[in-house]
Amino acid sequence: MAKRTAVKRPAVNSTDGVNPRQPCPCGSGKRYKACHGSAGGPADVIISRPFEGLAAEPELIALREFVPSATAALPLAGDVPRQVTLATVLPMAAAALVRSDGVAFVGLQVQTRSGDLSRDVARAIRWALTAEPGDALPIVGVDNGDEPGRLQDLLVADQPLEPVLHEDFAWWLPEDTQATGDVALSLERANAAIMPSARLSAPGVHAAYWVDAGDKAHLRWVRPEPEEQLLNAMAKLAARNELNLGEGSRYAGSFRAHGLSVPVWDLDPELHSSEWAAGAEALSARLTGALATADEQLTDSERRAHDGLRGRQVTLR
Repeated sequence: MAKRTAVKRPAVNSTDGVNPRQPCPCGSGKRYKACHGSAGGPADVIISRPFEGLAAEPELIALREFVPSATAALPLAGDVPRQVTLATVLPMAAAALVRSDGVAFVGLQVQTRSGDLSRDVARAIRWALTAEPGDALPIVGVDNGDEPGRLQDLLVADQPLEPVLHEDFAWWLPEDTQATGDVALSLERANAAIMPSARLSAPGVHAAYWVDAGDKAHLRWVRPEPEEQLLNAMAKLAARNELNLGEGSRYAGSFRAHGLSVPVWDLDPELHSSEWAAGAEALSARLTGALATADEQLTDSERRAHDGLRGRQVTLR
């Protein structure tokens, strides 16, 4: 039998200059030929930081992950046929709806059909811009490439969100409207699941949310800094016992969500949410100072604090 000899084929470069066997420039971790270089595009690629580049990124993550009932006017760019309001949850977890009075909503806490949450939300917004009153979009369908673009293409990038928190989900319906059928049941269940929450308002404090979980209260604060830079800054404060919001607060840990870190503090539940604003403002100022030297070498005590903070991180998927 003749001996078969392996033939080494030269790498074939794609038409845009990227070697198909090299990692895709989008950062997905896949080879280019299996990602943006494939015929169908990156339909199954997970975008780990979908809202990157938007000033609204921290608030979008908060509304997506843990704020129960809130709405925010979307800063849409250009001339649009109607205003679209971003919402945490819509009836029966719909992706979008237009109320009978013509007010359009897009939901963030929804089932996704692709690995790019930004693309899914953008497609829901485009649907909401032209849908008729009373229409609802249960779920964003599979992307077939006919609607390119992401949230970054629709919003004014440097304009932050100003969410409004609600005690319940009565805003689902126009005023003086009674819920019936599935909507009434969904409304009842959603209202029953709400934990009292508040957005802290203080200079230098953004995307920080207090929640009353019953036996204790928490502060969840979405931070925009790169993870390692933030960890170094927090380690400097922790080494000085300054990583807190004052008496009755304790740093609990952090989680990663959509590419950003969300530090969490346990708080005295007897204190009102507004009573933590001053402590959050002071902590923000200390963090700002520590971030200015976050790239400097850590001391022994700061390294130990850094390792402790790293050990109390989890990732939401």
